[in-house]
Amino acid sequence: MDRRRSYQRKMRRQKRKKRMAFYTIAFVCAMVVALGGLRLYAQIAGAPPLTIPKASVFLDRNGHQIGDHFTDQRRYWKELDEISPYLIEATIAVEDKDFYQHHGFDIPRIASAILTDLKTRSKVQGASTITQQLARNLYLTLDKTWTRKIMEAVYAYRLEIFYSKDEILEAYLNTVNYGHGMYGVEAASKYYFGKSASDLTLAESAMLAGIPKGPSIYSPLNNYDKAVQRQHLILALMEDQNKISAEEKERALSEKIVLKNDQWTASKTVAPYFLDVAWQEAADILEKKNLNIRSGGWVIKTTLNQAHQKAAEEAIEKNMPDNDLQVGLVSMDVKTGQVTALVGGRNYQESSYNRVTQALRQPGSAIKPFLYAAALENGFTPLTFLDVGETIFTYDNGRATYKPQNVNGKFADGDMSMAQAIAISDNIYAVKTLEQIGYDKFREMSKRFNLRYSNKDNPSMALGTIENSLYDLTNAFNIIAAKGEYRKPTTILSIQNEEGEIVYEYEEPPKEQIISEQDAFILTQMMTGIFDPVFSDYSPATGISLRSRMTHTYAAKSGTTVSDQWLIGYSPSLTAGVWNGYDQGKTLSTSSEMSAHKQVWIDFMEAVHREKPDESFEVPDGVKGVVIDIETGKLATDACPKQRLMYLKEEDVPTKKCTDLDFFNEDTWKGLFELFPFDSIKGLFH
Repeated sequence: MDRRRSYQRKMRRQKRKKRMAFYTIAFVCAMVVALGGLRLYAQIAGAPPLTIPKASVFLDRNGHQIGDHFTDQRRYWKELDEISPYLIEATIAVEDKDFYQHHGFDIPRIASAILTDLKTRSKVQGASTITQQLARNLYLTLDKTWTRKIMEAVYAYRLEIFYSKDEILEAYLNTVNYGHGMYGVEAASKYYFGKSASDLTLAESAMLAGIPKGPSIYSPLNNYDKAVQRQHLILALMEDQNKISAEEKERALSEKIVLKNDQWTASKTVAPYFLDVAWQEAADILEKKNLNIRSGGWVIKTTLNQAHQKAAEEAIEKNMPDNDLQVGLVSMDVKTGQVTALVGGRNYQESSYNRVTQALRQPGSAIKPFLYAAALENGFTPLTFLDVGETIFTYDNGRATYKPQNVNGKFADGDMSMAQAIAISDNIYAVKTLEQIGYDKFREMSKRFNLRYSNKDNPSMALGTIENSLYDLTNAFNIIAAKGEYRKPTTILSIQNEEGEIVYEYEEPPKEQIISEQDAFILTQMMTGIFDPVFSDYSPATGISLRSRMTHTYAAKSGTTVSDQWLIGYSPSLTAGVWNGYDQGKTLSTSSEMSAHKQVWIDFMEAVHREKPDESFEVPDGVKGVVIDIETGKLATDACPKQRLMYLKEEDVPTKKCTDLDFFNEDTWKGLFELFPFDSIKGLFH
């Protein structure tokens, strides 16, 4: 009986061994087939891409970084040798100490995690290698399902086949989430410590390496104590794994961590309105080249002059009243048209609406230089006199009337020259000019300067009732400043792709004369008159309040409506435009609301020209400067006190002096009759 039982036990053992052998062989065959199939699939599928959307970087005109633009997260790609060795070792120590030994999977960790999951009937135990984490970061969701884990393993295997360990580690460090929207070591290092990932200390590296396990938990900005605890754990692991010495660990533990998130936040406020304009312009440039700016990784060199931008922001901060009055300021280089500074509002965080480029407002009298440009081409000169008394104009075939007012509600008694009319911004002169040259001439001139216009004839056009943007209007003034030569405003100098190749570089557009150099200079000289007290008569020159603060030569024109204030002007090298108003178009009434734009403009212009010598506008051939009597428009003598150096085309220079009597002039006879009344003359014949 015992022998029989012993035999049965022996047979059962043999059967078990056979079954085990069978299962083992079957398992090995299955694994071989699976691995073979996986290998075949991996070869067919090819290398999974390591590319990610990266942040695009903005540089100022001198190559200094001033900001970035990103799609969903901030990402900057750094090669492995550009990352602190401390951070690399800290990451491997805490995330995957056998990273360089395994082939994408840590079998003991996986087995342990599976047992734990089976015991707890959950799928929460982590066992992912760096390769698996990279696969999850790049290609998968964070769902804790077996399907996702299988796909993670498949992707990890593909990564290990096609990429080296260093390439995988580099990709991981550039894609892992460090919290607060920072993806990758470079973004995180700049965000937390205000430095590049290449400059991180051991202490900083250990703290940064601890964040990915739970960005919301271990961020030093969210919970500094927990971040320090995890830093200490990582330093201990690095010592245990012989990555650092005990002395290095102790020095790191004693190092005081200084977080510089406030500096990062401040750096993101550099010219935000300007960067929005630059981003859109860069997008348009790339689209024409069949490139998509949202793919990221672009290095966009802009035209921003940080000294000009700072001067603009300081002028606005100093002069704007403490209310909701808004502001727009833009400056452009006269020689190139490049935008050097741009402020589109008082607070970008509260409103990203750009009042420079997006807002269309009535420019008021700031439109007049373009009306007078058309007049100069159609028989007018700076010494063309018109009657500027109170006038009612009819239009629309006599069916409508228009009665313009001047800002001060007054009207001159008699005639006035164009030079004086532009200096004091007389509205009657402007409307009469429009009537004399015709609406089409003004429209055609507006079109040349890329300004908006109306096809409907209305005399109010002469006073700036057609809405325009500050950006377009300032560029139009910049064309006048550039001696009448076309200027295209731009914020972009070059665009470089992520491989370092230049895909776009700024080139000056072909030369095109919008108005003659002579007319541009004459307009410029007339616009210097807004700062000259000699023109002040029944109304002061519109820029006279700024004269005492001017240390350089400027030409400018103001514009006023019930809800908008403008001042746009230039030196021989720089044009700047300022607008003030309320977004809702509320009426301006207080003195601070009515004058802020002028104070912002003069503070900005004086600041950016402070270190430069005063420049004069260059007199072109065919133009001559002569001293003119303001009241008569004739050559001045000592007997005529109101005189000014004025520039005219040589053929328009007057030949008579202010003291010469003109027999055919109505004013001459009027003066004689005042001296000798008609009755007294008649008595001589009795």
